[in-house]
Amino acid sequence: TAKFTSAMDIPAKFVEKNVKLRGKLHHITEKGLEVEHIPISIPFITAIQRKWQSKGLLLVRLAGVELAPSGMAWLQRELKPKQMIWFQLLGREDVALECLVLVNKGRFLSVCLNEEILRQGLGRTARIEGLHHDSRLYWKLHKRLLRAELKALKKNKGIWKEESHSERIRDRISNNKFVQTLKQFASW
Repeated sequence: TAKFTSAMDIPAKFVEKNVKLRGKLHHITEKGLEVEHIPISIPFITAIQRKWQSKGLLLVRLAGVELAPSGMAWLQRELKPKQMIWFQLLGREDVALECLVLVNKGRFLSVCLNEEILRQGLGRTARIEGLHHDSRLYWKLHKRLLRAELKALKKNKGIWKEESHSERIRDRISNNKFVQTLKQFASW
């Protein structure tokens, strides 16, 4: 029922057990998502606790994902301010939390943003900070993220998109030294 306002407020046991927390999205920045933690509410006790709860935002990073600039733009389009999200704690650095971020899409469906970004080709798989390499959870999650990235690669999506044959020919012609000197002569 406690409200966490910084990464260091969260007990180490929560991080070790990979607890899921609920929060309200405030901002999307280069460093990650700024989220206000929403604690479990118990009717009478919560009303009393609100008076003493401090205000602050948690910095949540997408674990195992290296975002491309197009990924940042996609997140800003897809996520709305004040939107409720779930984030599963995987690791903690000084001020940031490494998490799997889940967004509800409809009543019974939720989407893992980490996988969706990779599936859209808007980032690359990276090392999952905070989890030990020899743990089963690390390899299970890493395998899921690599599968999502492979789907984007197979479908030529996002950063994996290859130029078509005609685009490559056009680029070769325009980059040809003879064509460039002709353009300079014509502009002179």
